Amino acid sequence: MPLNVDRSAIEAFLDDETGRLDAGDFAGWVDLCTDDAVYWMPVSKEQQDPLGEISLLYENRTLMELRKFNFGHRLAPSFESPVVCSHIVSGVRVLERGPDEISVRAKFHCVMWYRNEQRVFAGEANYRLVCDGDTFKIRAKRVDLINAGGWHKSIPIYL
Repeated sequence: MPLNVDRSAIEAFLDDETGRLDAGDFAGWVDLCTDDAVYWMPVSKEQQDPLGEISLLYENRTLMELRKFNFGHRLAPSFESPVVCSHIVSGVRVLERGPDEISVRAKFHCVMWYRNEQRVFAGEANYRLVCDGDTFKIRAKRVDLINAGGWHKSIPIYL
């Protein structure tokens, strides 16, 4: 797929991504990531260094695989209370097109039901996507919550 793809192809990919999260298909979500993928949720929009500063979440592919395994394990506390969520993604914008990568920004809302409590997350997601046949893979995803600096309970899913 050439990197001059239209926005509708990117929107379809993001719809697939959030659909997997909404379905609780964490294995399928991890499969959308490259082997060198990182997922980062900083504590502020100004944060530039995920390793030298505290983050809400910073995971590479190895940690994603571990989370995927633990979340579905029959002895994991998360197994006792399933996560149910619904994502809405909008305002998809292509920021840059490189030789093998596209940078994309999108706004999102996610409503999550977990352990008899509803929580709402909202913010902006920045992606670095690479072409993979006729679709994409996530090389990096940065999630900037609108209340990132606030108090948060555990966030058991990727947003």
